[in-house]
Amino acid sequence: MDMASDMVETRNEPIPGERSVLVVEDDRSFLQRLGKALESRGFSVTTAETVADGLSQVEQAAPAFAVVDMRLGDGTGLDVISALKRRRPEARGIILTGYGNIATAVNAVKLGAVDYLAKPCDADDVVAALLAQDNKKIEP
Repeated sequence: MDMASDMVETRNEPIPGERSVLVVEDDRSFLQRLGKALESRGFSVTTAETVADGLSQVEQAAPAFAVVDMRLGDGTGLDVISALKRRRPEARGIILTGYGNIATAVNAVKLGAVDYLAKPCDADDVVAALLAQDNKKIEP
């Protein structure tokens, strides 16, 4: 397979080639920076600033990927990840948080997130997490 012809690695990739992503973040400046950075990396970006808006976006058109803040003004980003996985089980979502702990990370993964990143993180970290293989090994 010619990997140059496909921007997304397809080995174990549930959504080959599709680059739609929903970013749900209540820090407007971070949301705008991350959205622009993802667009510059070939993603089709939709944004939301609340859980309610994120859930509405998922219902309208469930994206291939989601990047969701853990704590939002109107609830938890886990609700968005859970809704996305119900609507589109093959979607890949990650949780961003400034309040990381092991229990929350485990819960995020149980609800369908493929990764959990601590803030601050940059767009390269986010893209790497979104496109990482499901069978990645955790290094000591």
